[in-house]
Order: sequence, then structure tokens, then C-alpha cells
Amino acid sequence: MPSRNRRLPRHLSWPLTPTDIRTALGEQESALTHPDFADHPYEDRTLLHVEWSPPVSSNYGNGIHPDLWSSVAVRVGPLPATERAAARQALREHALPELAAWIDASRRAPQGWTLSRHSRSWRVEGRATVHRDDWKPYRRPGDQP
Repeated sequence: MPSRNRRLPRHLSWPLTPTDIRTALGEQESALTHPDFADHPYEDRTLLHVEWSPPVSSNYGNGIHPDLWSSVAVRVGPLPATERAAARQALREHALPELAAWIDASRRAPQGWTLSRHSRSWRVEGRATVHRDDWKPYRRPGDQP
């Protein structure tokens, strides 16, 4: 994101760009609302977050607009600028392909799944990423539930 459009202090940076996200999603980009870039780092160091918005007609007027029902929203969190390059590489190699697969699976999910709000978040640990589903604690690959 160009520095002239920055909403971040100079010591922070976003690890991904809108182009990174669009490129990773390819044809699935149409399922995505505009990516959001957070102003402050998440306390748990989340760098990429996706959320499924279910169709909730019972609260229209007090809830989300029907155009956003059955859609996904992606948020990118900032991190110290000195960590950007390593985080960008890990997210592009691991998290973005997983993001595309998660969105594809959400589009093909059974009705019971689509009627509830769901999310997945990623953060970088070492040279790889770890994720969590539906706000549960982060787990490394191979961890038992």
C-alpha cells in the first residue's frame, strides 16, 4: 500500500497488499468484500483474518445489509516494519493458499455450516504460519485438538 495512503505509524507495516490477496484468490475474489487493513496490531499477533457472514434475515434493519450475507471479509493486521519481509513470505507461501481453500470450502459448505458465523485467523511463528478457527486458540500443524 503506498505510503501516501498509510494510516499506520512509520514503525508498522502491513505484510500483504490488496494485490497479494486478489492474486491468491483468483476467481474467488468475487466472494470477497473489500479487504480491510487494521490500524493497530492484534494483541495475539494475528496478521490475516477471514470471516464468513451468514444470511441473517431476522435482524435486517439492526444487522448487516443483505448484500453482505453469505460473503467473506478479509482483514490484514500490521506488524513491526522490520518483520514485514519474513512475514510476507510465510503468509504468501502458506496462509494465502489456505485462505483460498477456506473460501472455496465455505462456498460449498452444507447449509448448517453456512447459517453460522465462522472465521479463520493466521499468524506467523518462525518461518511458517499457524491458524485458528472460530476464535479458538492457535494450533500448530500436527497438534491434537
